[in-house]
Amino acid sequence: MTSIADLRKSYERAELDETASHADPLQQFDQWLKEAIAGEVPEPNAMTLATVGSNLRPSTRVVLIKGYDASGIVWYTNYASRKGNELAGNPYAALQFHWVELERVVRIEGVVEKVSNEESDAYFHSRPLDSRIGAWASPQSEVIPGRGVLVTNAAKYAAQFLLQPPRPPHWGGYRLKPDSWQFWQGRRSRLHDRLRYTLEADGSWKRDRLAP
Repeated sequence: MTSIADLRKSYERAELDETASHADPLQQFDQWLKEAIAGEVPEPNAMTLATVGSNLRPSTRVVLIKGYDASGIVWYTNYASRKGNELAGNPYAALQFHWVELERVVRIEGVVEKVSNEESDAYFHSRPLDSRIGAWASPQSEVIPGRGVLVTNAAKYAAQFLLQPPRPPHWGGYRLKPDSWQFWQGRRSRLHDRLRYTLEADGSWKRDRLAP
């Protein structure tokens, strides 16, 4: 059996050069995300979200990006969940995309705010019916005695709302407004390419190369 310490991979698919990268990190992200989608990377929209609670212990989970533009990165979740409670107390968070097949990582840091009720309503009503019912049925992050609680809740809310469940008041979107981006491209001999973009006071982006 191979030792886990001996597992290694040589990264040789691509490179990330300052002269070939975008000056605006959002454009660089847009390019890489579109390439991940075109390359049929499994769940290219999956990202790890890291938050820190009042006990100063970080926690991570995987969420799905549902929108991005100059104002930030958007995802949707239960406001009463652990991540929701942690963001309420500490609105700073970090996101990470890892597209293994492309040997790429994107890291994003910034402050988080809730999206408008109108945005949350529009996205909620675009979801499949079972997902809308699920938002009512699951008391996310709470201890439950068994899966039967979820099944019972789903049946109850399906009967109550039929085909038109409203958006739960505890469910909606968040937007992370980036002040730092990092783009990592795997390279041979562990001499990876790593570019960091930092938001300046005048709204421009400073681009630096970091040692891997």
